[in-house]
Parts: sequence; structure tokens; C-alpha cells
Amino acid sequence: MIQHSRLLKLKLKLKLNVVNSGRLIVVGTPIGNLSDISPRACQALATADLIAAEDTRRTGLLLQHLEIKKPLLSYQKFNEASRESEILDRLRQGQVVALVTDGGMPGISDPGERIVRSVRRENLPLEVIPGPSAVLHALVASGLPALPFYFGGFLPPKTGPRKRELAQAAARDHTSVYFESPHRIARTLAEAAELLPQEAKIAVCRELTKKFEEIFVGPVSEAAARFGQNTKGEITLVISPLG
Repeated sequence: MIQHSRLLKLKLKLKLNVVNSGRLIVVGTPIGNLSDISPRACQALATADLIAAEDTRRTGLLLQHLEIKKPLLSYQKFNEASRESEILDRLRQGQVVALVTDGGMPGISDPGERIVRSVRRENLPLEVIPGPSAVLHALVASGLPALPFYFGGFLPPKTGPRKRELAQAAARDHTSVYFESPHRIARTLAEAAELLPQEAKIAVCRELTKKFEEIFVGPVSEAAARFGQNTKGEITLVISPLG
């Protein structure tokens, strides 16, 4: 009888935890053009108790555009560990926390994977609202084979690892997609011209969805000649497979 009573109390406690718990909403946001935000994403941001943002200043501008006022919490790669317990505590207290990055989907080369894993480990409610993706935008716009494809995140900043990654891209029999910094793009394309076969094509997609969007698709040697040291903006590279 005592054991049965304890079991009922445990079930009641678990039920109350589920009812009283908040939820984490992972929100995809525009990668450039603010008109790309979805009504569902707007609603999530407007109804959240707190917005955890990679860059509070940039997210603040988005919220200002949407005429939404919400408290912001900095959540970026340098403080993911320290912020994790705070966010989990808020969720347990019944708060709704929206997670956003500078643009695109949290967890894809941006903070988010760690907190999502922790939320799942504790069986707290989780919702994902899809949004714009520079990876898929560049892949589709390039016209290069889309299935299958490999996404490697940001290319390594150091020369040796970056060359090894480019060599691996050259050896793959499917398309490769990477992010690259404008400060390194000229050097990276020069290295790619040396490592990739002459018949290989590359797409350099710059400032996607923005006013000065530029998408070049052609031989790597032409790309290396076109994009120099003064190249600006966020860049996504798409490297074609051979054959």
C-alpha cells in the first residue's frame, strides 16, 4: 500500500512538471531580407517570455523592425555553458524561451546544439520553427547537384587544415557546401584553384537575400580572379562534384 502511494505521488509530480514546464522554441530568422521572417516565427518572438540571442544588438534591430519588445539574453559560443543552467531553470519555472542567432537556424554553425541536447535530455518541451538557410539557398541557386550534398560549416581559418578540407571536397563524388569569411575568401579561392581539377565548378554566393546579393557560378580559376581582398559580406561556397 505504501509503495502504491509513493508511485501515485511520483506520477503526480511528473505530471505537474510537464504541465508547469515552459518550452524552448528554436526560431529560424532571416539571413538578410527581414521580409523573409514567417508569421509563425513572429508569433513565437512576440509571445516568448525571453529571447536568447547570439547577438542581442542585431536581434534588437529585428525586434524593432517587428515592433516587438522582449527581454534579451546573450547566448553565444563563449557563454553557452554558463547560460545553459539559467535557461533550463526558466523552462522548469514555466517560461517560454525563444532561441535565435544572427540569422538562419540555430545549431547550424551557430549556437544552439548544446541547449537543445540538454532540453531533450531533461524531457522538456521543444519546438522548432524553420526559417531561411544560407546552405539551402546557395545550393539551389548554384544549379549544382543537390542530392546528396555535404555541409562542412566554416572552412578552417588555418592554411593547413583548410587545404586538407578543400582536397577532401575535390575527392568527393557529391557537392560540398561551406561558409567562408570575406577576409579569407581570396586566399581560399586561390588555394582551391590549385587543389581542384580545372573542370570543377564553384559557386560563390555573397550577401544572400540582401540588396547586393551576388551569385557567381563557374570555373574555380575565374572565381579566384573575380573575388579579391576587398570582397565583403557573408559568403557561402558550393563546390561541384566531378563527373
